[in-house]
Amino acid sequence: QVQLVESGGGLVQAGGSLRLSCAASGRTFSIYVMGWYRQAPGKQRELVARISSGGSTNYADSVKGRFTISRDNAKNTVYLQMNSLKPEDTAVYYCNHARGYIGGTYDNSWGQGTQVTVSS
Repeated sequence: QVQLVESGGGLVQAGGSLRLSCAASGRTFSIYVMGWYRQAPGKQRELVARISSGGSTNYADSVKGRFTISRDNAKNTVYLQMNSLKPEDTAVYYCNHARGYIGGTYDNSWGQGTQVTVSS
């Protein structure tokens, strides 16, 4: 099992920036995907961005050009830099770790979630 601890959420005005961090610990795997999902009130959880152990990334269309996912392998940490934030980005953001590739993952682990609120 992989343990995930998120940090960096908060309240920001529209147009502002936040950086989320997710530190992984516990069992490690050589082939994996880590990423961020979000869930707004009354909506389903949706993918925001993912990065594979090989460095491949993919983003939701709604965040392309504004959000950047990166990782620090030495720290087992994944980051989500969020710029030009919009009120519609308001949600609870969850860190995810899964075994496999971006095209097919399994054995998911989730963080506890961190609230991001963007005021207009």
